[in-house]
Amino acid sequence: MVSIIRRMYKLRERVKFPLLAIRIGPGAAILPKDVKRIHMEFAVKQNDGHLGPRKFWREYLPRLKYHNPAVAMTVSRTRDQSGPATVTVFTTSPSTSVTTPLATAGSTTPALDSRTTQERAVSIDVKRLTESQIFSQLSKLTGLEAVEATPEEEALLRNMEEEKAIRRADAERSVKQQDRRKREAEMLRQARGEMVAQNA
Repeated sequence: MVSIIRRMYKLRERVKFPLLAIRIGPGAAILPKDVKRIHMEFAVKQNDGHLGPRKFWREYLPRLKYHNPAVAMTVSRTRDQSGPATVTVFTTSPSTSVTTPLATAGSTTPALDSRTTQERAVSIDVKRLTESQIFSQLSKLTGLEAVEATPEEEALLRNMEEEKAIRRADAERSVKQQDRRKREAEMLRQARGEMVAQNA
């Protein structure tokens, strides 16, 4: 079970730095407007080349969804470990065709304007790729725009890192103190045992 102090620190980070971890970082990017849907497919387990897609789903996709709420993002996890691991991007491009009907003299019938959208799907084979390589391939395909951290967010990140460094130092010091106490208790126990053996 996670200690209460560690849980308290995690809760304080969420309250003090709300949504900071999802606003910036790997995967924080804005997709072009023609991207309508992204679908991922990979195996449930991470072996046999499915570790990178799994990490991309866990670490990159939430930030991508946060900055692109209108883009549908679906994930399909299969039981076939030898199966493919793909990222499919669905884009739409409008195609306009103008049809002018036969008009008689003096007719005021306007031209008929029919617009249709064509959907295009492009799949990327992401098997045995790392999460950063998958994001790079997606960036090349879609031309997404990375979201940079603002000066205020960078200051908050530095503050978080400093607090984590202090907590790590405190934890290491606490472990050393506990080890010292255990060694002293063990030495005391052995000394008492020797005294009992001598008095017997």
